[in-house]
Amino acid sequence: MSDLRVGIVGVGVMGADHAERVVRKTAGARLVAVSDPDWARAESLASRLDARVVADPLELIASDEVDAVILASPGFAHAEQLFACLEHGKPVLCEKPLTMDAASALQVVEREHKLGRQLIQVGFMRRFDPEYAAMKQLLDSGELGRTLLLHNVHRNQSVPTTFRSEMIVRDSMVHEVDVARWLFGSEITRITVRTPQPTSLVADGVLDPQLALFELANGAMADVEVFVNFQVGYEVRCEAVAERGSATIGLGSGVFTRAGGQWGGAMPADFRVRFEQAYDVEVQRWVDATVRGEIDGPSAWDGYAAAAVCEAGIESLSSGRPVDVTLADRSKVLG
Repeated sequence: MSDLRVGIVGVGVMGADHAERVVRKTAGARLVAVSDPDWARAESLASRLDARVVADPLELIASDEVDAVILASPGFAHAEQLFACLEHGKPVLCEKPLTMDAASALQVVEREHKLGRQLIQVGFMRRFDPEYAAMKQLLDSGELGRTLLLHNVHRNQSVPTTFRSEMIVRDSMVHEVDVARWLFGSEITRITVRTPQPTSLVADGVLDPQLALFELANGAMADVEVFVNFQVGYEVRCEAVAERGSATIGLGSGVFTRAGGQWGGAMPADFRVRFEQAYDVEVQRWVDATVRGEIDGPSAWDGYAAAAVCEAGIESLSSGRPVDVTLADRSKVLG
C-alpha cells in the first residue's frame, strides 16, 4: 500500500516536532503539507522536509492530497478544524486540548458519533510512554489489589510569560486528568484546586504552583502538584498506591553518578526529551490504526471528559472550593 499522506496544521514547537517525526521515524507515512499563520516558519520547515505550504488550514484539511491530519494548532482553533476533519472524513490526531470548553468538546463527540465512525484521536501521549504503560499493565493485573490513590508531580523548567493560571489547568494539569481517568478506569466526579504562595519568578496574578485533588466515581482519589516554573528541569512522576503495594514511575532512567561530593543524574529541560519515545509510539500507532480504518488511543470522549474536568478545575481555582464535574451521560451520547 502507498504511504499515508499526512498534513500538519500548526508547526510551532509541537507541530514541527511531529513533522520531523513523520519524516524521520514513522513507517508508512509521508508528510505532504503544512499550514501555519507564520508563513516564514512554515515555509522553512516545508522546504527542509519536502512538503508544501497551504496558507488556509481548512484548505489543507479538505485537500484530496491529504489522507490524514495532525492538529498542533492552538486550542482555540481546534473546534472549527475538527469539524472540518469530520466533514471531509479525515482521520485526525489532535493535540490537547480537544477544544477550549466542555460544550464545544461535546459537540465534537456528538458530530463524530453521527458519522458512525471514529476519526479523532487525542494526543494524550503518556498512555504510550513505556513506564506509564507498564504501570497500567501492573495495576490492571490485580497483583497489588485495588488501586486506591494516585500521587502526581508535573514540573516544567519554565514556560512563556504569557502562560496564565488557567492555562496551568487546561494545558498542563490536563495530562494528569487523563492519566487518572485511564489508570483507574473511572470518571473524575469532583476536583479541588488550591494554590500556595506563588513563586516570585512569575508575573503578578499568576498562581504557580497549583495543587489539585481529583475524586473519582469508583471512590479512588488522585492528587497532583503542577509547577510550571520549577527552574531545575522537566520532571514528571507518578505513584500508584494499592492495597498490597505501590508502584512509582518517573524517577529517572539515565546514568546515576556519584562524584565530586555530589550524586544524581541528569534531568531533561524539555518535555520532548522525556516523552520522545511516547510521541514516537503514539504517531506510529496512529498511522497504523488509520490505515486499518480505526483509532488506537484516547478518543474524542476522552478529550471531552478531560475538558469537563479542567473547566471545573478552573472554577475551583477561582473559588478555592471543590467543584463537581458535569459530564454528559455517555450511554445516551454514544448509544
